[in-house]
Amino acid sequence: MAELKTKVNDGSVEDFIGSVENEKRRADGFVLLEIYKRATKQQPKLWGTSIIGFGMYHYKSERSSQEGDWPLAAFSPRKQNLTLYVYPNNFPDLLEDLGKYKTGGSCLYINKIEDVDSKKLEALVAASYKWAQENLGSK
Repeated sequence: MAELKTKVNDGSVEDFIGSVENEKRRADGFVLLEIYKRATKQQPKLWGTSIIGFGMYHYKSERSSQEGDWPLAAFSPRKQNLTLYVYPNNFPDLLEDLGKYKTGGSCLYINKIEDVDSKKLEALVAASYKWAQENLGSK
């Protein structure tokens, strides 16, 4: 089995966000950082080279022999969009009137922070984090 590349590390979250080339994506990354801190009441950790995670759980895949640690909630200011790991399909009521977004698997994709209602987004992050703690466990 290949070793997982995305692991928690001691990298600086602020330095990573500050290094995002696109000025708007960088600014939105700092906004998301504050939203996630408030919603999870956790301090961020850098995972791999581009994911900012909050909390942690251990998983074992039933389909493969893969296992490892993963954040309970996370985001990444990627080149093409803001990617939020928030289990959006578990909270259809919180997605109502959220704004402009796309979903895929356990991710919510936003082009820019102004496309969504930030208070509703914070409620979604908080609900998702609580769900993950209760259903996935935490370390």
